[in-house]
Amino acid sequence: MNAPRPSGTPGEHPGDDLVRLAALHGVAASYRPAPDREVTASATALHRALAALGVPTGTPAAVRAALEDRRRDLAARLLPPTVVAWGAAPPAALAALPDGTRLRIDTEDGTTRTDPAGLPPGVHRLTATAPDGRTATVHLIAAPPRLPTPAGRSYGLLVQLYSLLSRRSWGMGDLGDLGELAAWAGRSLGAGFIQVNPLHAAVPGAPSAPSPYRPSSRRFPDPVHLRIEDVPEYPYAAEETREPRERAARLRAAVLDKGELIDRDAVWELKRTALEEIARVEQAPGRRAAYRDFVAAGGRALEDHATWNALAEVHGPDWRTWPGDLRDPRSPGTARARAALADRVDLHRRLAWLTDSQLTAAQRTAREAGMPVGIIHDLAVGVHPSGADAWAQQEFHAAGMSIGAPPDAFNARGQDWGLPPWRPDRLAAAGYGPFRELLRGLFRFAGALRIDHVMGLFRLWWVPEGLPPTEGTYVRYDAEALLAVLVLEASRAGAVVIGEDLGTVAPGVRETLRERGVLGTSVLWFERDWDGDGAPLPPDRWRADCLATATTHDLPPTASRLSGDHVELRDRLGLLTRPLAVERAEAAADTADWLALLTRLGLLPAGNAGDAADAGDVGEEAQIQAVHRALLHTPARLVGVWLPDAVGDRRPQNLPGTWDQYPNWRLPVADATGRPVTLEDLADSPRLHALLEVIRAERAPGPP
Repeated sequence: MNAPRPSGTPGEHPGDDLVRLAALHGVAASYRPAPDREVTASATALHRALAALGVPTGTPAAVRAALEDRRRDLAARLLPPTVVAWGAAPPAALAALPDGTRLRIDTEDGTTRTDPAGLPPGVHRLTATAPDGRTATVHLIAAPPRLPTPAGRSYGLLVQLYSLLSRRSWGMGDLGDLGELAAWAGRSLGAGFIQVNPLHAAVPGAPSAPSPYRPSSRRFPDPVHLRIEDVPEYPYAAEETREPRERAARLRAAVLDKGELIDRDAVWELKRTALEEIARVEQAPGRRAAYRDFVAAGGRALEDHATWNALAEVHGPDWRTWPGDLRDPRSPGTARARAALADRVDLHRRLAWLTDSQLTAAQRTAREAGMPVGIIHDLAVGVHPSGADAWAQQEFHAAGMSIGAPPDAFNARGQDWGLPPWRPDRLAAAGYGPFRELLRGLFRFAGALRIDHVMGLFRLWWVPEGLPPTEGTYVRYDAEALLAVLVLEASRAGAVVIGEDLGTVAPGVRETLRERGVLGTSVLWFERDWDGDGAPLPPDRWRADCLATATTHDLPPTASRLSGDHVELRDRLGLLTRPLAVERAEAAADTADWLALLTRLGLLPAGNAGDAADAGDVGEEAQIQAVHRALLHTPARLVGVWLPDAVGDRRPQNLPGTWDQYPNWRLPVADATGRPVTLEDLADSPRLHALLEVIRAERAPGPP
């Protein structure tokens, strides 16, 4: 017999029992888009979110039964499935235990103890036995109280790696280019870090989705970023790889010399052909031993990733359309398929190893060049529903739901990002193992980690499949446990963590992140006195614990914003919701406010604060330099320079709200005329050197 479908229709208000049940499972029945406004979630949103958590709500009787079950379970349990201890203090959750409860702690290093205070950092097992005989065995995450504050102040470059081609690239920027950029910027420019876009494995296919923020896997990097010539076995397959190498030269020339877009699929076709030839070369004994160690350390996660890629070559890149038994990574059918495709599975394991090795080499190069931080990697907020992680970790993803954002002043319809959310209950029951594994893999080669939409550690907007984002609701996560895992793994790696906390942020989130040593993100154009008159916020009033920048990959380059080109671009693409004249006037007023402040502070010479469109190239460069002087006069611990800004690029890398109307994620770095700029050109660019000389000469000491 079919189970009853969740009741409720879109827009219907939930009943009291449904609201109470939702609250006990961390599902919000309302939210506040502004301090003075509360919006109630629909009954449908609550039903669908609860269903994704495995809670039956098909009838009012089912809701009442589920409510009683949940209350009974919470009253009976001694401890939640995961508890946290910060520093030397015992877990706060122990305070609720009955007097006389006995404790046993099995630490991850194999020792046993009964004292919960002063635990070594790690993920341990805690067993509590109450006087009435009830027992609970739970995960105990012991983490340092906070991440260390970065020493001194650093400035660095922000770049989308694919967009930075050299004369050695195969049609898009690669890990060889990243190493060269880090070595040059560290040694010659005194830069402290390079921040790149997510390098996660993409969903294969032609055409593939170009966005690096919708990957197949966040756990493993994408081999499309490999520098083929840097693979040690490459010289022994030079003749066999001649054809793809020659085709790659033509692909590179098409982008750099003929103005064509970056074609990731074409690049991967050539690299895959070359890598298949290289894989036929017998490895030297030391290399073979290193590969075996990598495979052993990768365990089931690596096996799953390689298996998914091998199966995708046969059955297509959406596991949801595969034959039934192959949709289960643990099924006998999948085991048989893995054995039958053993050579392809081994190839994909090897590609993961080669990419990991080149990423590690890039970070090593950065540190040897004197960078105190090195490479800042970017962690996307989720994964593609058809990809490797969603297949391998099905039990941890909420079926039928997608991450998004509620309606706000910038988007009245809300947003649906098409990424399945993690289930908070399953994460807690597993001691946040999937999150630990993810971070541990990234910190192998990251000097710092930027976490996209860091507010997702606290709550995420869940959108039911097939419904608009307005029919979503917030689902709460155990932020303390997630932060404890983050602080633990980052401290073990000696890495910095930066949270992307732009936009609407719930009260207390930024304060909690700061308390744990997680830096925020501050973008100049958004830094206004929102609690006062709304005027631009003077640099000395910015927060210290942040990465301060002038722009990001989702925003206009500084030259475009100063000139108003970004408004004209959105008008040409039909993206404006108000008359062009109104948008122009508002953008011009915003820019004028900032230029006036920079002039008053002596950061912009008088006479350059007028309309950037009439100021000419010299005026524009002076204004861009002044913007970056302002960043250096903030107390920010990290200051980032968007690399395209240094050469006058006017094109955003991504234009939110567009799909095929604009070439998102496919543009090379270019100068003010739109001519592509190579890595070699950067080293000789007078405009870049003039900007970075300003930064090096006027770099303030920053916070103590």
